Amino acid sequence: MKPLTEQYIKSIFKPRSANTHKGSHGHSLLIAGQKMMMGGAVIAAKACLRAGTGLLTVNIPEDERFILQTSIPEAMLCNRNDTKIDFEKYNAIGIGPALGIDNEQLLVNVCKNVRCNIDIDADALNMLANNKSLLDILPPNTILTPHPKEFDRIFGTHTSHESRIETAIEKAKQLKIIIVLKDAKTIITSGNETFINTTGNAGLAKGGSGDALTGIITALLAQNYSPFEAAQLGVYIHGLAADICLKNDQSTESMLITDVIEYLGNVFKSLYS
Repeated sequence: MKPLTEQYIKSIFKPRSANTHKGSHGHSLLIAGQKMMMGGAVIAAKACLRAGTGLLTVNIPEDERFILQTSIPEAMLCNRNDTKIDFEKYNAIGIGPALGIDNEQLLVNVCKNVRCNIDIDADALNMLANNKSLLDILPPNTILTPHPKEFDRIFGTHTSHESRIETAIEKAKQLKIIIVLKDAKTIITSGNETFINTTGNAGLAKGGSGDALTGIITALLAQNYSPFEAAQLGVYIHGLAADICLKNDQSTESMLITDVIEYLGNVFKSLYS
C-alpha cells in the first residue's frame, strides 16, 4: 500500500492551460437530490464546479429546480422525469447523493447506456446493496465511493478496517472497478494498486462530505483524468481543503463541508507551486 504524497499528486496533476474555454474542461452530469433532500445535490454541484468542470448539468426533480437555480446559478438543470437523457453529451457522470433508493432503473440506464466514466455514491450504492446483480453491469473503471457501512451492505459484514481493505482489493480486481473506501485514512484501490490518503481530519466526519467528494471526482473525470487518477486526486484535495480550513478558520467541531469547498481554490494553487 502506497501513501498519497504531495510529490505523487503533483506528478498526476494537470495544470490548466491559459488557451482554453469551458468546452475544454468537460461537461459533468450529477444525478442527485430528491424532494425534501436537496442538500446533497447542492453540495455535490458546488464541489464539482469548484473542482474545475467546464460545464455542469444536475438531474433533479422538476419541483426542486428553484433550490438549484438560486443556490448554484452556474449549473444547468435537467428534469428527473425525462426518461430520454442524452448521455452522449457528458464527459463524466456522478450518481447517488441524496437520490433516494427508488431510482434503480435510472442507475441501470446509466450503467448500460453511457460511454463516459461514472462515480457511484450514497443512495446509488444502497441500490447496489439492495440488488447485488447490478454489480455485474458496472462498466469497467466505474468508481464506487462507500463509507464502511455502505461497503458492508454491498460486500458483507466486516469486523475491521483491515478486512474491508482486503475485500476492497479483491472486489476491485474481480469487477474491474475502482473502490474508494472512505474512513479516517481513506483507501483507493484498483485491485492491482492500492493507495492510502495522507490528508484530511475529523472535521470531515459530518454529513455532506461524501457528496462533495462525488462532485470533485466527477469534475476530475470530466477533465480527462483516468478513473484511478481522479479518485486519488479527488480524495487528496478533498482532505487537503479540510486541512487548510482547519488551519485557517474552523475547528473539527465547527467545520462544515461548505466551508471546505471554499478552500478548494487554495488546494489547486498549492499544486501549481
